Amino acid sequence: MKLNLTKPIIFFDLETTGTNITRDRIVELSYIKVMPDGKEECRSRRINPEMPIPAEATAVHHITDEDVRDCPTFRQVSKALLSIFEGCDVAGYNSNKFDVPLLMEEFARCGLNFEIKGRRFIDVQNIFHKMEQRTLVAAYKFYCGGDLENAHSAMADTRATYEVLMGQLERYDNLQNDVEYLAEFSRSGRNVDLAGRIILNDKDVPIFNFGKHKGRPVEDVLRREPSFYDWMMQGDFAKNTKDMLRQLKFKYFPPKR
Repeated sequence: MKLNLTKPIIFFDLETTGTNITRDRIVELSYIKVMPDGKEECRSRRINPEMPIPAEATAVHHITDEDVRDCPTFRQVSKALLSIFEGCDVAGYNSNKFDVPLLMEEFARCGLNFEIKGRRFIDVQNIFHKMEQRTLVAAYKFYCGGDLENAHSAMADTRATYEVLMGQLERYDNLQNDVEYLAEFSRSGRNVDLAGRIILNDKDVPIFNFGKHKGRPVEDVLRREPSFYDWMMQGDFAKNTKDMLRQLKFKYFPPKR
């Protein structure tokens, strides 16, 4: 089977210094860029995170400080990476909640904007969880009939994610081979931002999905407690979450001219 594409799609995976989207850094990025005609472009790049790699992170991906000591920093490769993603839809495994927001943070530190508008985002993990409720290693065995070797190697995980999606399309007749459909189907719940800090309720009203205001409409909270907006904008939230909150504030309370 060939993935039905109207424009290129990039499957990618990150290995990082940890799991904090706003503070941790990329140590390896691997991608498979699939063209509408089925041709593939693959590459892995290790990156100097400009901070020590914690032992617990190395225990997962086996990348040490010494391994990346002479590698370029993200800033040095940022423009080239941004051009690779230009005009492409994006796919990954748990990518909507982790890989994409963290990548956006890295670009933002370099003064570059990873544009969300106009892209479709397929999260293969969300499709898997809706269908079978397992992990990437189990997903690979289930859909591809084999054992995933070198798990937590960025390229192995990236290739496995691509193959799992193709296996999902083969297995489920009701799963459409269409990027628009797959992006919508793989969304986690009804997220407004990728991390799901703001979601839509059953009336399509944006509500907060965390903390003391969980379940309350964003407009109501910002009207009654304007300081909550400032707290979030200055807090440890992903850039995408802050961007979405800023857009909602301007929508509800447009600047006076």
